[in-house]
Amino acid sequence: MDKLILGRFIPGDSIVYKMDPRGKLLATFFFIGIIFLANNWLTYLIVTLFSLAAVVATRISLKVFWRGVRPMIWLILFTSALQVFFTAGGQTYYHWGIITISEFGLINGFYIFLRFVLIILISTVLTLTTPPLSIADAMESLLKPLKVIHFPVTQIALVMSIALRFVPTLMDETVKIMNAQRARGVDFGEGNLFKQMKSIIPLLIPLFVNSLKIAFDLSQAMESRGYQGGDGRTKYRILQWHWLDLINLGYFALMTGLLIIFRTH
Repeated sequence: MDKLILGRFIPGDSIVYKMDPRGKLLATFFFIGIIFLANNWLTYLIVTLFSLAAVVATRISLKVFWRGVRPMIWLILFTSALQVFFTAGGQTYYHWGIITISEFGLINGFYIFLRFVLIILISTVLTLTTPPLSIADAMESLLKPLKVIHFPVTQIALVMSIALRFVPTLMDETVKIMNAQRARGVDFGEGNLFKQMKSIIPLLIPLFVNSLKIAFDLSQAMESRGYQGGDGRTKYRILQWHWLDLINLGYFALMTGLLIIFRTH
């Protein structure tokens, strides 16, 4: 768990770091939507190559990205296995009760696995190359039109920035508590399912108490400094859109065009 990189920012100077966080945020959500256009091996190959090119462009070690995928790998494999065991069609290789391993099941299972991995990789590109505060600023800027209907844009952006900022802190706190519990004889990941669930309780209670303490200290600090969100606040960091962001959006637009062309109807 100490290797978890969700919400962590790694400083760097590649071309991806120089892009506007609004462009990267839009591209990430756009990618999550268009990946569902892929429906055959050629379109999945296109999506994979474009995704790997984005990963390489960050100039961050591939081992770091693997650390982002690894905590989710069992959940992805479980989801893919459901597709393999319960999807019928094509040649049937094995059948027992309600379980069927067929040609379509294997193909769909592989596509589901690949889809989840690529979504995690592109999301990791965003979080590794963009500070949490910049993501919050980007979100606030993109949601600004919703202020017309009195949507609490500033408050939502603040909540998101605090949540992203404290994910690594809570992960580090979890590791400290786990090590302390191990020193007292608690075995995490050992025994049957009931025993493993029981061993989680000594971990959750102190983690929940510490989280409340951090939230209380943060609220006290913000109130003592007279923080007030909303209109009238100026920005220290001014977001600027430039040509790199147009290239970024054009990159994903090109991938979308190729997916539409090579998608089977």
